[in-house]
Amino acid sequence: MPSTVPHGYTGETFPDYFNSNARPKITTQKLGQLSDDEIKQFFEDGYVIVEKFFNRDEIDPCRDAVNELVEELAQKLYNTKRIKSLYRELGFFERLTAIEKDFPGANILLHKGDQLAQAFKDLWSNERMLNVVEQLIGPEIAGHPVWNLRTKTPQNEATTVPWHQDCGYLNVDCYKTLQPTAWIPLLDANEKNGCMQVANKGHKKGLVAPHQCCYGGTWYVMLEEQEMMKTLDVDVDKDIITCPVPYGGMLLLNNLIPHRSLPNMTKQIRWSLDLRWQRPDEPAGFYGMKEPLLMRTGKDPNFKIDWTPFDNVDRREKQREAVKDVLPLPDDPEFDTTIQGPWMKKWDIVHMNQHTSKLTEDVFSSWHGHKS
Repeated sequence: MPSTVPHGYTGETFPDYFNSNARPKITTQKLGQLSDDEIKQFFEDGYVIVEKFFNRDEIDPCRDAVNELVEELAQKLYNTKRIKSLYRELGFFERLTAIEKDFPGANILLHKGDQLAQAFKDLWSNERMLNVVEQLIGPEIAGHPVWNLRTKTPQNEATTVPWHQDCGYLNVDCYKTLQPTAWIPLLDANEKNGCMQVANKGHKKGLVAPHQCCYGGTWYVMLEEQEMMKTLDVDVDKDIITCPVPYGGMLLLNNLIPHRSLPNMTKQIRWSLDLRWQRPDEPAGFYGMKEPLLMRTGKDPNFKIDWTPFDNVDRREKQREAVKDVLPLPDDPEFDTTIQGPWMKKWDIVHMNQHTSKLTEDVFSSWHGHKS
């Protein structure tokens, strides 16, 4: 990937790619598909909450997979004397929090992991889920290379994501690509434990607004409310919608609607997954680091997903390599609690922290062709 990445703000608008004009024509109803009103809301408002979608047999295995990932992380930290105990007496909602107290940043290590557990794969490629995605983008469906396990430990800045549009993290070549996201909590998500908020209809102009990097002590890009008002015509007094989602439900949103997560003010961890899809023939915007994975094609009703090429590329390693010209690889990457990626080349750096501390004014100039 070239060291120079185009600045993220282009000023170009593509409303027809994200509004009702992009809605595919569906003639045959399939198992699990949403109502016409729900699909209409997705395109008109930019999001829709589906309160009951997954059954326990589909979603409970994701909790089991999370427990296995936490156990693996605990073993690594304990065996290297970075934590005092394995904390096995604690469960799904508390264990990582205890590990985090011994080793601050443990939640970041888990978030950085690129291990796609079988339960996550099964949910991502669930037949009924793909039937819904087909209503949004048509019968040609690929999984986007950016998926995330959210490790929202209580009152933790590193897990409180600020306002942003998902395209704020991706290259400008995908600004015309509709990439639906399913945000799937692994417990009842509400305002107290950090559910999502969206800016209703903030996608209508088909525009990626100017973002900044980075938020607080994190690696997150951020979109100021004033910028949303000025550039995206968002009324922050009327358009901000809080989106509680029960266990077994999901929040569907597109990649241009501004959204954020609220802080977790409870004592329990709020776990969630975000999974994305797009048409396979359109740009993913992931800087050529990892390609989308074909999950369904109308050309072959018996198509079987081949996960091998997807599994063989560690996108977190690719992210580190993409910025190694200015941010050398850490001495001990397995326990490095910082995150870097090429999205840092898209936006002006307005706040320095441990994730951006090695950047200099010369770097800003070489990335964007101007001083930040």
